[in-house]
Amino acid sequence: MAEFQLRFRDDEPVADPAVTVDAFGEQTNAAAVRIEPGDDARDLLPHLRRLRLIEVNFPVFGDGRGYSAARILREAGYGGELRAVGDVAVDQLAALRRCGFDSFAPDVALDPADADIALNRWPDVYQPSADGRRPIWAKRHES
Repeated sequence: MAEFQLRFRDDEPVADPAVTVDAFGEQTNAAAVRIEPGDDARDLLPHLRRLRLIEVNFPVFGDGRGYSAARILREAGYGGELRAVGDVAVDQLAALRRCGFDSFAPDVALDPADADIALNRWPDVYQPSADGRRPIWAKRHES
């Protein structure tokens, strides 16, 4: 997985815009797809090798379905960019990274210093997850 990146919607030109999951099935050349709430991330599993970017939309702060989509994709072996877009707040960053997101494009710009603090607040974790960090209990048994 790539290093976690702080991105904003205007950071890069849209050269290869993400298509919807429904439209993706009809296109043979799409390399970017956008998952909306209610879409099933498992529909993309046979196509993960050809995707360079998967955006997961968080239309409102309290909608957590995107976390599950990210975990499904990473556990299935998706190694491309996984970007959280929409109503993403600084206090979600650590959980987003744990589920497998490596970039995000929030609707409202976040302070980079606040993002750095949020991403580095806890040096140790307790559960295995999609970000590859070793849980603290596993570190105790290292030789």
